[in-house]
Amino acid sequence: MAGIMFSGKPLDRSIQQPKYIQLASQIREAIQAGRLKPGDALPSARQLGLLFEVNRHTVMTAMQNLVAEGWLLSIVRKGYQVNTQLPIVDSVKTSQNSAVIGPVIPQFAYAVEHIDNLPPTKFRYNFAGGLPDVAHFPFDEFRRSMNRVCRDVSAASLHYQSVAGEGALRTQLKHYLRTARGLTCDDILVCNGSQEALFLIGQAFIEAGQGVAMEALGYPPARKAFQAAGAQIYDLTQDQHGLCADSLARCLSKNKVKLLYVTPLHQYPTTVTMPVSRRMEIYRLCVEHGVFIIEDDYDHEFHYSCPPLQPMAANDPAQIVIYLATFSKIMFAGARMGYVTASNAVLKHLSALKQIVNHKNEALMQLAIADWMAAGHFERHLRRMTKLYRQRCDVMDTSLQHFQKQGLDIDYLKPQGGMAYWVDLKRDVSNLPKKLFQAGINAHPEQNFCHSPRARYTHIRLGFAGQAEHDIENGLYALFDLL
Repeated sequence: MAGIMFSGKPLDRSIQQPKYIQLASQIREAIQAGRLKPGDALPSARQLGLLFEVNRHTVMTAMQNLVAEGWLLSIVRKGYQVNTQLPIVDSVKTSQNSAVIGPVIPQFAYAVEHIDNLPPTKFRYNFAGGLPDVAHFPFDEFRRSMNRVCRDVSAASLHYQSVAGEGALRTQLKHYLRTARGLTCDDILVCNGSQEALFLIGQAFIEAGQGVAMEALGYPPARKAFQAAGAQIYDLTQDQHGLCADSLARCLSKNKVKLLYVTPLHQYPTTVTMPVSRRMEIYRLCVEHGVFIIEDDYDHEFHYSCPPLQPMAANDPAQIVIYLATFSKIMFAGARMGYVTASNAVLKHLSALKQIVNHKNEALMQLAIADWMAAGHFERHLRRMTKLYRQRCDVMDTSLQHFQKQGLDIDYLKPQGGMAYWVDLKRDVSNLPKKLFQAGINAHPEQNFCHSPRARYTHIRLGFAGQAEHDIENGLYALFDLL
């Protein structure tokens, strides 16, 4: 009666998928294709069993699943028939006409560029500017903290609560900021990396068309987070001391600006440390115009020649500084550990927005980090990595000096801290990205950081933290061979 729907599709006994699932799939497909019509009766369980060489139990299991899904009806003393309430005819017509009408094109609110980030293992040499050396992370030590948390965690910590972050971690972070950065804060919001924090800040402050001022050479993911909120980005000029206060003054006098985004300790990407006098002038301008400052202190842990300058947030009587940082440079990006501190009003609003995105933080990771910090392992790891990165910073400096002595016309300043150099290659590097990729070298030329196009690009950002000393030296040889 209905056997034609099964022709040419015997059950595949070579795969691990259960036979009842295969049988149910065939009946479902026949209904969707219109080969079985609403009200059609199916062969008896015995007939189907003979047809497909399966036992009656397998057939009944398949039928019961289709009944539960709504494809079939079980009629007492009659057996199974196709449900008459399914829009089978319309579905068939739509599928038959799909070649004519085509797929429905989604209408997105705005365009988002998708970037495929290749893993570091895909490159022979990796000069990514903010890449820590994960091979030196004390995983065995951290695993013990994770084990303790899994053994002792309370049920309350695993329920929907603490959208601002686990209390134990926030306590450790406040202590760390007070001792390491001279920053006393009432509370902290823990985020899924600093990028989530930037996105939340943009959503909290920006309405479509309102302005965000940034350094002309800046951190592209921050720019994208603000643009996602509808921001108009205003580029500010920079000099050897960082962001120019007169450029900010002109921008604020002409435009409606809500936020200023800066990286004053190790400017991204140029690595410049902004002097105190420049910071004070920028702060004064922002207070005068009611502009909030986002201070991204992304790699403050690594400063080599002297103690790092205090953040702007440490002296903020007007409460306009939103301070954010991350553990991605200390631990690894997969830890997803960023945090924000600001005035109580700002933190309260950001926490409410964060609750819209997700109701709960990753409790086990946060509690494990808190345990790791409380035991003193975090500070010991930080001291080890600071020493290692200082050595690698010196190795890159020595290597670059060697190339200069060999007659290569390049220019740079050794950074006071951070994880990268900003090198002027004294020639146009517009075509360098393709050559770098073909040579298996991960490095970022100047154009990667520009919001507005420039007539000529000459600089490159070279990270030194993520690879061993011999790879730094060999990688520089390979890179300069391309020039």
